[in-house]
Amino acid sequence: MGFRKDFLWGGATAANQMEGAWDLDGKGPSVPDMCTNGSHTVPKRVTPEFEEGTLYPSHEAIDFYHRYEEDIALMAEMGFRCFRLSIAWTRIYPTGMEETPNEAGLAFYDKVFDCCRKHGIEPLVTISHYEMPYALVRKYNGWEGREVIACFERYCHTIFERYKDKVKYWLTFNEINSGTLKMGAILNTGTIRGFCGSTAEVPDDRQSRYQALHHMFVASARAVKYAHEHYPQFKIGCMTLMGSCYPLTPDPDDMLLAQQTMNNINWYTSDVQVRGAYPYYAKRFWKDNGLHIAMEPGDEEDLKQGKVDFFSFSYYMTVCVAAKAGDARVSGNLLGGYANPYLKTSDWGWQIDPKGLRWTLNEVYARYGVPVMVVENGLGAKDVLEPDGSIHDSYRIDYLRQHIEQMREAVEDGVDLMGYTPWGCIDLVSATTGEMAKRYGMIYVEKYDDGTGSLARRRKDSFFWYQKVIRTNGEDLS
Repeated sequence: MGFRKDFLWGGATAANQMEGAWDLDGKGPSVPDMCTNGSHTVPKRVTPEFEEGTLYPSHEAIDFYHRYEEDIALMAEMGFRCFRLSIAWTRIYPTGMEETPNEAGLAFYDKVFDCCRKHGIEPLVTISHYEMPYALVRKYNGWEGREVIACFERYCHTIFERYKDKVKYWLTFNEINSGTLKMGAILNTGTIRGFCGSTAEVPDDRQSRYQALHHMFVASARAVKYAHEHYPQFKIGCMTLMGSCYPLTPDPDDMLLAQQTMNNINWYTSDVQVRGAYPYYAKRFWKDNGLHIAMEPGDEEDLKQGKVDFFSFSYYMTVCVAAKAGDARVSGNLLGGYANPYLKTSDWGWQIDPKGLRWTLNEVYARYGVPVMVVENGLGAKDVLEPDGSIHDSYRIDYLRQHIEQMREAVEDGVDLMGYTPWGCIDLVSATTGEMAKRYGMIYVEKYDDGTGSLARRRKDSFFWYQKVIRTNGEDLS
């Protein structure tokens, strides 16, 4: 069978991690703009006011704002059919609360989408990718305030109308289920009003996060419903941080914990967005965790009418869970767990599990029966720039090859897989640590953790390998 002929090969990025120009042309500050740099060992910080002499990586990032033509041309050279990018909410509505949009921001994305179209690349746009206007944090504690729903609706209506002839594929929220996790307060729900300090020290306020998630569900559903009514050509998906997990042992307690972890972290949000209602286990989860979700009349009907068209997710690794203390713990993309003795790890200690991707794809498709897309996957590593300007990243090629092989197996299994956009097709700022050293791209950017660098772009070995993969529609992975 192999990949379908219209398979959407491409790559994925986010505005706050690549655009820079954080305060140009009317853009307002977002939560990432208030975050300092960090590293694998030293957490980044959130500062409600800017500190003199402190590096805020998103302020320049890799300067896609001024280099988008060069970058999109490089993606076209690789053969991209699809480019996943996000719109910075604060370019369109600087505080999120304006009645009229910022024309300069709208015009920027006109140019970006026109450039994509010129090269035959289909944009896949994430409407909100870890980038809440900081003014909404100050006023409403982010998504905990129900008022933010109307702000988001206004934003969606504006960009839908503006780009209706340029964008077909949309995702409402990036990794919405990160809101179930402590770090999600910074990245996603924006429930950090008044917080100043290390990301490791953000308060674990579940009540505010889960109330915020409810408001995000309603906002997403209303956006989907509106799009279906006004722009039937649109296809809108949800996007989940896929934290696939295995029981550490056959102990029934481990089996139950693995099931509950999948339910509470992965399926809790996607059940709402794909099936249109809270899952059967939600009420017990709320009860066991002392949560009270305030809903208004009409919310449940909105959820029912605002079901997404396809399911997309990020996949980097798997972990094991155990009811009793296990052996060595491992870190991950917001998720940690116990080490799987059958897996190797990356430079950042993330377990590498290509077959887990096949398992995950089958689990998703069996549960929902809608088209599926892998919109993030990749290897963060310390690339070495050789004296001649080359970057030999065979380790990245091996990682991607193994995962594409397992995607092909999932297609053979019968999964309706519509596309693949590996994360950070071009090097960019890490969302969790604020560093550049953890590089994912097939395009190297000369930008370093101290903020220096020429910003020159260079093709890695993986650039040419992925070019061949796309040209052969995934047949030649050598």
